[in-house]
Amino acid sequence: MTEYPTVEQPQVRLGLSSPARMRLISIACGLAVLQSALSDKGASLFVALAAAAGALAAESLILYKRGRIRELGDCSALAAALVLSILLPNRLPPLCAFLGAVFAVAVVKHTAGGLGANWMNPALGGWLFIRVSWPALFDQALEGAALGLVPREAAASLAEGPVRDFLNTRLFSFFGAAIPSGYLGLFCSPAPGLIADRGLLGLLAGTLILCTARVGRRWVPLLFLLCYTVLVRLWGGPAAGQGDMLTALLSGGTLAVAFIVIADPASGAKSAWGCVAAAAACGALAFVIRYPGGNPWGGVYAAALLNALIPLIRQVENALLYDRPAAPAGNS
Repeated sequence: MTEYPTVEQPQVRLGLSSPARMRLISIACGLAVLQSALSDKGASLFVALAAAAGALAAESLILYKRGRIRELGDCSALAAALVLSILLPNRLPPLCAFLGAVFAVAVVKHTAGGLGANWMNPALGGWLFIRVSWPALFDQALEGAALGLVPREAAASLAEGPVRDFLNTRLFSFFGAAIPSGYLGLFCSPAPGLIADRGLLGLLAGTLILCTARVGRRWVPLLFLLCYTVLVRLWGGPAAGQGDMLTALLSGGTLAVAFIVIADPASGAKSAWGCVAAAAACGALAFVIRYPGGNPWGGVYAAALLNALIPLIRQVENALLYDRPAAPAGNS
């Protein structure tokens, strides 16, 4: 009996090398950190520096022991540390960020072999480690924060009025529209919060860089955001069809989760259909956790649960798409 080779499982092929992608992700996160640090006397910067120090120390020690110290230059540890840092409160004690980054690199990344073989996005693993280990410190760092579950006016800043009036008068008046109160404050709020939320302008600039450079599949975050915001609009408000989509997008680390965390091909599905299912499920789950569940970190928890389900998704992909005989060559 003639045996035919099986179809190989696909690898995500991107135009950039892993080190190049890691550097761009680091830049995107760094822009958010810098904007947030401008309004908290550098507290955000200390959190990010502590996370970077922990990640690089753990990475250096592990790679040295394995005789692979040259791999330190791939910037993956730094990228994981900065992604972790923007998902943390800006007033969190830097020691927590340091230990969370050590856990992210030493346990989440390297227990399965390192870059590309990690069983979960390292930044998510580090975030969960901090959230579970020091819940009181995490919550104390967010006292006075507008977590996206309160009216948007709570996030208004001192510059909100003049800037909003200028835009409404000079730009939106030509379209017969106006920016409601509270939205602009979400882009530059001085209140405590996640670094990603406090540095939204920097993060948006970073996501434009990532999308332009095609660091990942660009439609994955868009599909996640589409599913998420449609559900928020329909059932995330005081009445059906009155959900506040902009506040949902601009708080809770949602944009960071969409464009940086779930867009990571190393911890996602391989096939296009697998990515569609995973992104849509993640958006729906983020809504359920955040609104009916009342947890402001719905996007982060949803991404973590999605990571946990990726092995199952890949098994389904293998069974339906890849674990089958290749077509026999024609007879000559």
